[in-house]
Amino acid sequence: MPFLLCQLLCLLLLCITAGAEAAMKPLPAFHRILFLGDSITYSGEYVDDFEAFLFTRFPEKRFEVINVGLPSETVAGLSEPRHGGGKFPRPALHERLDRILLKTRPDLVFACYGMNDGLYQPLDKERFARFREGIALLRKKVVRAGAVIVHLTPPAFDPGPFLQAGKFNYDQTLGAYSKWLLAQRSQGWHVIDFHGAMNRELTLKRAANPRFRFARDGVHPDSTGHRVLGRELWRAFNNGAAPDDLLHDRRYAKLLNVIHARGRILCDAWLRETGHRRPEMKTGLPLNEAKEKAARLELKIRQLSAAITHS
Repeated sequence: MPFLLCQLLCLLLLCITAGAEAAMKPLPAFHRILFLGDSITYSGEYVDDFEAFLFTRFPEKRFEVINVGLPSETVAGLSEPRHGGGKFPRPALHERLDRILLKTRPDLVFACYGMNDGLYQPLDKERFARFREGIALLRKKVVRAGAVIVHLTPPAFDPGPFLQAGKFNYDQTLGAYSKWLLAQRSQGWHVIDFHGAMNRELTLKRAANPRFRFARDGVHPDSTGHRVLGRELWRAFNNGAAPDDLLHDRRYAKLLNVIHARGRILCDAWLRETGHRRPEMKTGLPLNEAKEKAARLELKIRQLSAAITHS
């Protein structure tokens, strides 16, 4: 019995060790960096800012950034009865996550979910539970695949400056989701607060212009909103410092344009390669063809980033 008990304890220790997330290493220690999310991630602009950070701060390092954000997606696997006018239910991350991890084999994963998971309704106990369960399963699968995961709280929902007192504001739902994610930092989770950063910036902007908005539809941030999100990623990996030096360089916009063009090619190709069930999506190029086009654009990116870095 003592021998059997010892074996069981050793097995338990091995299981705990295997399920433990690796500590966050410096960015140069990673190679393949994966972004998961919904339409905000698919649009790619905050991902572009992060890539600009990589190119300008680590010019000798070759990273591979893979964006497989999918519009309408949830991590909770929920959908409205007539989503998209009844044409299709919301896609669920866990329908495709295993394929993504198998094909991309990432070292570092950023995951941004929540905006769609509350279904644009007041906070609901069952929906909230499904969100937490979906996040927990996502985390388990990423860690099991040997990668580090960074959770991104959902960007703010902006009902505009004319929301009537007492009316439902969906951002309250997202605030609860964000608060829960942030609370997991005490468990050793890596969490970056997109939600709080965007709301703080909205408050500052509206002090000067009461009509200011990041998202005309309340959901999808414009370029200025994405810049807030990208800046939070910079700060997280740059000792809290924002990229103010680059933002005031006129060449930065040109650099971002080329990064974005390259990112669009690769994102659509990776979505095609890994597969999904969301209709009405652009069909990407075969992955090898997309990588050839992307490599040509990367030469231009490195020229532009070198000019900025060495000036």
